[in-house]
Amino acid sequence: MLLVLLLVAAIWFGGGWLGIPREVRATLLALLFVAVLGIQVAFPETHPLRLATGGSAAPWLILGGFGVLVAGYLQVLKRLRSRAVDPVANANPDAKAEAFSETELNRYARHIVLREVGGAGQKALKNAKVLVIGAGGLGSPVLQYLAAAGVGTIGVIDDDTVENANLQRQVIHKDADIGTPKVFSAQAHMETQNPFVTVKPYHRRLTDDIATELVAEYDLVLDGTDNFATRYLVNAACVSASVPLISGALSQWEGQMSVFDPAKGAPCYRCIFPEAPADHLAPSCAEAGVVGPLPGVVGAMMAVEAVKVITGAGTAARGQMLIYDALFGENRSIQIARRADCETCGTV
Repeated sequence: MLLVLLLVAAIWFGGGWLGIPREVRATLLALLFVAVLGIQVAFPETHPLRLATGGSAAPWLILGGFGVLVAGYLQVLKRLRSRAVDPVANANPDAKAEAFSETELNRYARHIVLREVGGAGQKALKNAKVLVIGAGGLGSPVLQYLAAAGVGTIGVIDDDTVENANLQRQVIHKDADIGTPKVFSAQAHMETQNPFVTVKPYHRRLTDDIATELVAEYDLVLDGTDNFATRYLVNAACVSASVPLISGALSQWEGQMSVFDPAKGAPCYRCIFPEAPADHLAPSCAEAGVVGPLPGVVGAMMAVEAVKVITGAGTAARGQMLIYDALFGENRSIQIARRADCETCGTV
């Protein structure tokens, strides 16, 4: 048996030193294995050649099975890696710039091995353009997870600056960022986290004169604002541009979110909230308070839905309102539907 192992080492390592291709060396090893197995089966038990090669077929069969498992595992890894690279890139020079680098392949490996995402899904994330409205409580985790996930282009619009009172929950900002516009603070930390994404900061308020044009530049919008006027404005722009909207809201210990996408048969935001409630019925976080980790929970849920919408994985929360009650540790999901008389999407 030692003789066979020496032959294996000579073929593999000696062949590699001589520059013999890996495929040729693997073929020679396979032929050697078949020859040894044939000796064990065809020759008598006391034959010197059979004794010199182990004396039994059992260890060789075990070794061969182990080799098949290793080869299969390596083949799966090779296929996963090939799925993560655009097959057109080699044929189209312009596409090479969009191919994943080795660092990106390693960074997104946990996504790529997911059957529901794979290389194609990660490529979709890389090519996606996502606009985030607000860089506050909900926007912070949304922006961090979208950047970490490898969303290629992330726009963020907010006219506010970082304040000391924000830091209890707006975790993308740091103490040293106090006084800095939130969009620039968020951009700096996102680019530090993942230099492979492009961040487009808009340090201004979202207004009627830019909303429709800005939203139309993106494939998906996530709204983390805390007032109904902006939510209605974002919703109308998304419906007009047929862009899916993921909207979240917070109040003290409770958060909710949904995917509003009338183009896919789901309701829009105004279908569910046709009129803004009275101010005392929907106080802001500054007025009513909010537990610090709650925006992280709901923002992470919004980011998950964004990944699902972009990659087509699973079932996105279209037609569902997901509600999380942190105080009592409860999760609920209620069905929501379009209204034919909705003033925003009734004719879509």
